[in-house]
Amino acid sequence: MMNAKAKRDIALKTKALNYANNAKNVAKTCRHFSISRQTYYTWKKAYECYGEQGLINHKPCPENPTRRVAKHIEEQIIYLRTTYHFGPQRISWYLLRFHNIKVSRSGCYYVLLRNRLNQLPQNQRQRSKPLFKRHEKQVPGHHVQVDVNFLFFNSLNGQRIKRFQYTAIDDATRIRALKIYGRHNQANAIDFIDYVVNKFPFRIKTIRTDNSHEFQAKFNW
Repeated sequence: MMNAKAKRDIALKTKALNYANNAKNVAKTCRHFSISRQTYYTWKKAYECYGEQGLINHKPCPENPTRRVAKHIEEQIIYLRTTYHFGPQRISWYLLRFHNIKVSRSGCYYVLLRNRLNQLPQNQRQRSKPLFKRHEKQVPGHHVQVDVNFLFFNSLNGQRIKRFQYTAIDDATRIRALKIYGRHNQANAIDFIDYVVNKFPFRIKTIRTDNSHEFQAKFNW
């Protein structure tokens, strides 16, 4: 026996379909019943295929238990989320790397969603990192920043060429010096520092670098 809700579904949708047949205007029908064109055509197709039975709203299919993550794996996902605040991708990687458990990123996400853990607490959400601002010194030579940039060119015959630009900038005066080298090593780093010392019109007290390999072990200036 048809319940009251099913009768209301049929009455509403039949009314909309009849209105469209009489008006000969789908857009007007959609505006009148506050529905989308896609919804209208879904109702129309369902009625043509199944009659009034096709107009009854059915409950969504229950979740397939065979596709659900096992209980003990779900507990591990929840533990990693609540303890370390890992995201779905990192949880997936962690389980595979350390426990040999294969769960996709989307699988981890749906576990978090089902347990209402898809959003981190307000105080744990990642904040955007502030942009680096160079700390300027008012005394020339007090701090000189040295950086190395990689440059790429194409030769006339199409060959890829790589060069290394060493740049030194004084924080106080913004005076700069640069040289381009064919290799990225400690010998060229020492040569560049000597070049900077000779070019800058003031005594250099401190040189800052990114501590990469050319300024480490054998570097002695």
